[in-house]
Amino acid sequence: MGPLRSLKHWFIDPQFSRKKNFLRSLDIFKDLKEREFGHLVQSLHSRTYREGEVIFVEGDIGRALFLLESGSVSLARSGPDGKPIPLYTLKPGDFFGEMALLESLPRSASAAALEPSRVHLLYRSKLDALLQAEPRIGVTIMSHLARLLSARLRRVTSDLRPLPAKDD
Repeated sequence: MGPLRSLKHWFIDPQFSRKKNFLRSLDIFKDLKEREFGHLVQSLHSRTYREGEVIFVEGDIGRALFLLESGSVSLARSGPDGKPIPLYTLKPGDFFGEMALLESLPRSASAAALEPSRVHLLYRSKLDALLQAEPRIGVTIMSHLARLLSARLRRVTSDLRPLPAKDD
């Protein structure tokens, strides 16, 4: 190993490298160039949630997109009796809370860690700053979200059954 490579290895933060490698593996960021990717990584906030810890509650105003690096997270809605109805269990590589990047409306479900879970948060305010400084980053993220939401809408509408024709 040459002296420059040895010096570089000494100064590289292993947590930063792990975070960068994880984020590079996600489709939502696959089209970013190296410099753009560096700006994105610096804009994310990382946090580890304990088993059973609530990440957000249905009805809270959404302010961030969550990227699940490790662990698992349960999404649930409140049933008519107030008890949670499980919707989905998220695994590493999944992201959730994406609607918060599009609009400041109440969360449609609650999220809680099922085990110790490491997430990276992209706050809407950080995305807005990225859109100003590096528009291509924001366009890449928003394009991916638009495709995701379009696919979800197609899936929901394909599951709908047509209403029976009314007799006139």
